[in-house]
Amino acid sequence: MNTHPYIRAFLAGVFVPTLILPLLLVAFIVLRLVPIERGLVFPLALVPAVWGLWSMLWLWSHPRTHLPIGIHGALLPFLLLPCGAAVARHLGIVTFGSDSVTWFQALHIPYAPIACGFAVGLAVYYLVWKYIVGFLNRMLGIA
Repeated sequence: MNTHPYIRAFLAGVFVPTLILPLLLVAFIVLRLVPIERGLVFPLALVPAVWGLWSMLWLWSHPRTHLPIGIHGALLPFLLLPCGAAVARHLGIVTFGSDSVTWFQALHIPYAPIACGFAVGLAVYYLVWKYIVGFLNRMLGIA
């Protein structure tokens, strides 16, 4: 296990700040910034930690499920979208109508383009998890 020791060292070094700093950033944003910044920065603060936890979940569940990492990664948007929508609705960023979503009481987007964007997002998540996260897991010797 002497291959790529610098990558392993880097990942080991960023582990704790990656878990703690996003939580501090979320607390700061929710308490101090106006709604548009909350809507833009809130997901950016949590997604890295969620990805790390999702990767840990794959490592834990893979011996039981044998689910490929790409498919496991493509399941993550099914968790992120409802959670993000619930947070955005609670913060007053979005309003859900019968035929569209309204952002900041100004921008109306029908559900069809949102569904298409979600499908593209699933494909992107699959590819990123299969090729990038899978590669990093192999380099770390955990896949």
